[in-house]
Amino acid sequence: MVDMPAARPRDARFSSGPCAKRPGWTPEALKDAALGRSHRAKPGKAKLKLAIDLTRDVLGVPADHRIGIVPASDTGAVEMALWSLLGPRPVDVLAWESFSQMWVTDVLKELKLKDARAMTAPFGELPDLSAVNFDHDVVFAWNGTTSGVRVPDADWIKADRAGLTICDATSAAFAQDMDFSKLDVVTFSWQKVMGGEAAHGIIILSPRAAERLKTYEPAWPMPKIFRLAKGGKIIEGIFEGETINTPSMLCVEDYIDALKWAKGLGGAKALMARADSNAKAIADWVAKSPWIDFLAVRPETRSNTSVCLKIVDPAVTASSAEAQAAFAKALAARLEKEGVAYDIGAYRDAPPGLRIWCGATVETADVVALCDWLDWAFAQEMAALAKAA
Repeated sequence: MVDMPAARPRDARFSSGPCAKRPGWTPEALKDAALGRSHRAKPGKAKLKLAIDLTRDVLGVPADHRIGIVPASDTGAVEMALWSLLGPRPVDVLAWESFSQMWVTDVLKELKLKDARAMTAPFGELPDLSAVNFDHDVVFAWNGTTSGVRVPDADWIKADRAGLTICDATSAAFAQDMDFSKLDVVTFSWQKVMGGEAAHGIIILSPRAAERLKTYEPAWPMPKIFRLAKGGKIIEGIFEGETINTPSMLCVEDYIDALKWAKGLGGAKALMARADSNAKAIADWVAKSPWIDFLAVRPETRSNTSVCLKIVDPAVTASSAEAQAAFAKALAARLEKEGVAYDIGAYRDAPPGLRIWCGATVETADVVALCDWLDWAFAQEMAALAKAA
């Protein structure tokens, strides 16, 4: 029997969204929020513009790319891109986990684009990236939040592409090295790597995407919250701090606080290093724990943020899928009851297992401490399984 570990994570929040706040965060960080003021008044607009400017600074977004704050989190930002930009060219939609499969549904069943194809792969793997046609518009997630599988780099994307690349980067932005020269649309939410509050999204447009907005008008009706252009002109206010609908100035202040923290660390490279350190702690533990393994098949595609794991002990894998899921849920529940780890169960339609957030706001020491508790919880659940048998 494995002894109960003496050391506990100082912060038990390992949820993959909303994610842990930055180290040292307290509500005092929000004291300068423009509360009770219109977001269109000078103080509100200044805060929104500051959030945009700091995003550009920390992420290293090129000066000729537009950055906008939009409603409905990353989902809203992706939907804006799909509904506003798709149509003039054939479309390749890549999917290998839950959320990217939603984009397949949108493109094929909601927008009903006839010249579109879904390029899919099972959980743990990537589609054949060499088969992507860059004469088409291409829709993909940089990091599959529910599978823990990411694209290894941007080398597979052609620099001289004719179509647009639309990248859902919600669990990749600020933690993985994305080449903006290869990406025409990038979307993410504040609630992932930056640990911000939910409900707001960011959309980044390259000059090529902006040109599409100016020259193409979709055939379908466009809801107000999706409109990025009107009459062949981009609604520039969106990219200068004039959001389409009313934002929470409290959430804006929280995002600004996280960006200032990130800038103080050294920017995106420092954030990536923190996430890499956390993911390495998991990898080192997996290498010596025979009962667990990564869901991602290839090491170069393993996420350093949404780390997804599968239980590979024969006593568990020999049981039914329902029994395996119950075992994983019981393990996660045991750790939550102990106050050691919250929200680490696999996503609801992902294979049974665990999902541990290792983004930049998580401390490596907490990940290391958690690993010992995972071994303990597994031993406890195996003992319970043996007793039940």
